[in-house]
Amino acid sequence: MSTGPEGSANRVPTLTDVAKLAGVSVATASKAINGRDEVRAATRKRVLEAAELLSFAPNALARGLLRGRTGTVGLLTSDLEGRFSIPILMGAEDAFGAGQVSVFLCDARGDAIRERYHVRALLSRRVDGLIVVGSRTDARPPLAGSIPVPVVYAYAPSANPDDISITVDNVGGGRLAVEHLLSCGRRNIAHITGEVGFQAARDRADGAEAALADAGLSMLGGKPYYGSWDETWGRAAARIVLEQHPGVDAVFCGSDQIARGVLETLRDLGRDVPGGISVIGFDNWEAVAAHSRPRLTSIDMNLERLGAAAGRHLFAAIDGDAPPTSEQFPGRVVMRDSTAPVH
Repeated sequence: MSTGPEGSANRVPTLTDVAKLAGVSVATASKAINGRDEVRAATRKRVLEAAELLSFAPNALARGLLRGRTGTVGLLTSDLEGRFSIPILMGAEDAFGAGQVSVFLCDARGDAIRERYHVRALLSRRVDGLIVVGSRTDARPPLAGSIPVPVVYAYAPSANPDDISITVDNVGGGRLAVEHLLSCGRRNIAHITGEVGFQAARDRADGAEAALADAGLSMLGGKPYYGSWDETWGRAAARIVLEQHPGVDAVFCGSDQIARGVLETLRDLGRDVPGGISVIGFDNWEAVAAHSRPRLTSIDMNLERLGAAAGRHLFAAIDGDAPPTSEQFPGRVVMRDSTAPVH
């Protein structure tokens, strides 16, 4: 007894089966299913009805190849530890949809020659587009040479304003941090941060100074305490701040690692956190913030949302929609135990 177009109950129906049932050629059936204009409406209707009757699901890769696509995207990063690239990748994959797009992840290690090699390799695999993730928020040169596919820059913007760049609002993040401390009733606020050569450090300091100025205040010491991005600097800077400004009642730290060093020194010196001094970090790095003593309030940069936006912008560019524009994402305060209102 025949149970299907070729007599098999379990065989997956093919485009040939659909064409045979609809009474058209395979080429016409393919054009109808993929929405090509050359097919008459009545013919398209007949083909789609046949496909539905047979429960035919066109292969995603085949559909892509018909449109000249491979269903692959390259993600190029210089972030060795994955601190920024991993959440951005997760957000981008969410935007792409589970199983819909394959992502090739390449680490350029901050080396321009290695980056060019990876770009050539990705293009040889016929990727449909590229997402380039920086390890810092300073503008970077656009990819070298003529790139035949759309490119979206994430975290670190391209120096070319015509490129699509999805970035973090570090100025707004600095403002958020200080506004949170002000809402806790803090008025004597110091800012300990990383290297002055980093755009992120300068932007976060600018936001903090603007929020203080709006409240009629200024930073303790009149300027940020610039140093390195690690706990060692946080410990040393906390001692300097306490020696110079014994009345300090809050510290905004430019990174969570700095903040953990600050918390260690305050604990060693017997200072009450958050009762006497509130401390807020930046990055919301779970491995650091959630395991600090006390647990660290921090500014989250919404990197997964940023990655999802990068994915959506790349899709739009691949589809040839209206040219997508650059976008900047605000941060948010993640409350934990290191900040609290003044008693």
